[in-house]
Amino acid sequence: MDTLDISLDRKYTYADYLTWLDDKRRELINGFVHLMTPAPARKHQRISSRLHIIIGKHLFEGKSCDVYSAPFDVRLPRSSNRDDEKIFTVVQPDLCVVCDPSKLDERGCIGAPDLIVEILSPSTSKKDLVDKFKVYEESGVKEYWTVNPLDENINVFVLDKKGKYQLNGMYAGDMKIKVSIFDDLEINLEDIFN
Repeated sequence: MDTLDISLDRKYTYADYLTWLDDKRRELINGFVHLMTPAPARKHQRISSRLHIIIGKHLFEGKSCDVYSAPFDVRLPRSSNRDDEKIFTVVQPDLCVVCDPSKLDERGCIGAPDLIVEILSPSTSKKDLVDKFKVYEESGVKEYWTVNPLDENINVFVLDKKGKYQLNGMYAGDMKIKVSIFDDLEINLEDIFN
């Protein structure tokens, strides 16, 4: 499919998404195309790398989970139907942790990861704080972090028993974040932002 044929006002599926063989990065949220920035800022990448290393090192020590960095497709079907033509949401979180290996295949993850981290930028913050927040909540992502690199703070949302996100904490400075999906992981913000 020629990129000129892609409309931001039309609904698409993951099957359509797979045909777009150009160098543009996109996400589908409820079938609608959202263009991604070509390359994140250096500070964004440094934060992402540090979080990946910290979480990855923890997982390497005998955990059954894996951590992935963007670009990594996470397909979020609305039902148990996993057909490409029936999936309308495909996102590329900055980081995600998947603890259920049955959700992983050669194309990425199908189903809700256990933890998603989005690092905000001026061009993506509305999408991350509103659109993706709702999609992640509805899909059952257990823990969702929004990282603000400019203000150097992190908001952590945890899914409650009713399937709604509750603000678990707002972290800044020299605070430490207890990762709720693990019993034994605490991350010092100074290790992320300094």
